[in-house]
Amino acid sequence: MAVINRIAGLADEMTDWRRALHRRPELGLDCHETAGFVTEKLRAFGVDSIETGVATSGVVAVIEGRGGAGPAIGLRADMDALPIAEATGADWASQVPGAMHACGHDGHTAMLLGAAKYLAETRNFTGRAVLIFQPAEEGPGGARLMVDAGVLERHGIAQVYALHTLPGREAGALLTTPGPIMAAVDTFHVDITGHGGHGAYPHETRDPVIAAAGMVQAIQTIASRNHHALDDLVVSVTQIHTGSAENIVPDTAYVNGTVRSFDADVRAMVLRRLDEIVAGQAASYGVEAALHIEEGYPPTVNDAECTAFAADVAGEIAGAARVDTALTRGMGAEDFAFMLQARPGAYMFLGQGEGPGLHHPGFDFNDRVAPVGASVLARLVERAQPAAA
Repeated sequence: MAVINRIAGLADEMTDWRRALHRRPELGLDCHETAGFVTEKLRAFGVDSIETGVATSGVVAVIEGRGGAGPAIGLRADMDALPIAEATGADWASQVPGAMHACGHDGHTAMLLGAAKYLAETRNFTGRAVLIFQPAEEGPGGARLMVDAGVLERHGIAQVYALHTLPGREAGALLTTPGPIMAAVDTFHVDITGHGGHGAYPHETRDPVIAAAGMVQAIQTIASRNHHALDDLVVSVTQIHTGSAENIVPDTAYVNGTVRSFDADVRAMVLRRLDEIVAGQAASYGVEAALHIEEGYPPTVNDAECTAFAADVAGEIAGAARVDTALTRGMGAEDFAFMLQARPGAYMFLGQGEGPGLHHPGFDFNDRVAPVGASVLARLVERAQPAAA
């Protein structure tokens, strides 16, 4: 079997849906227009029930199989965009200034809609297919909010799956790995308070700029001097804000950055060292400093059995030679992790060919791979919950 014939026939529709969504990107939890578009399509497909307003603007649809009672399988697509000014020049480019679908969530939504239309027409499975259209993957974590809202329990979801586009890999190839596939993420904020003054008389000040520089240098030693070099860890300072003129020592400075890890003990070590470094550097430079840790997404961990099953389904659609089950885990983060904490399942990447990377203003989803992704999603349901012959 290759791409499902009926889904191949939906290619033009999925392209139209995707490009309509691309023109009207929405951020965070505020995906109401996108949710309205999704809901309108689902109603036209004849799904059995639709729940709206979950986690502010999420949509959950249920399709009952014709093969009798059985479990429920969850399929998730994220709907939100990014605060980036688009530079694709496409006819379907964003019409919302400062926002664009730079991570392929428009494509994810279109693929799940394609799978939904096929499943609602055929219903060649037992139990239920539960389609989860989620806001705020890019922050603050719509998946966690949907789990907290009881979506998995309320619909009896036994396992859950998601696809994400991946530029730079063969178009239509599927990639995954059992166990950790993406990292946990935490954000640190440091507010430094000194005593400003004239730049010509620094001895009369307590300079927060020097303190910030010292902290940044010391923070970079966490990964290089406190952690085994062969284990995965990233600690990156990404922002320093201070000062207003060349002849003024400012009163305050701000340092911000990200921590990416997989292991709970490693994470605890990093947070401990951040606290020690900030306090120690502040004392050494005679300033005050407050550290705030913003806990983010946990690591995305695939269930081994579900990953093997998903890879087998992917091979059925794309061909076994185009399925990679040994993908090197990445330091990016994904809030689907919260769903995988609550239920077994798997997260897969769908190659979309060469082109600008994710979160780049020139990125655009490759519509040619949508039938592959939609077919994989649909076959996950049919294979996990087969109807009697």
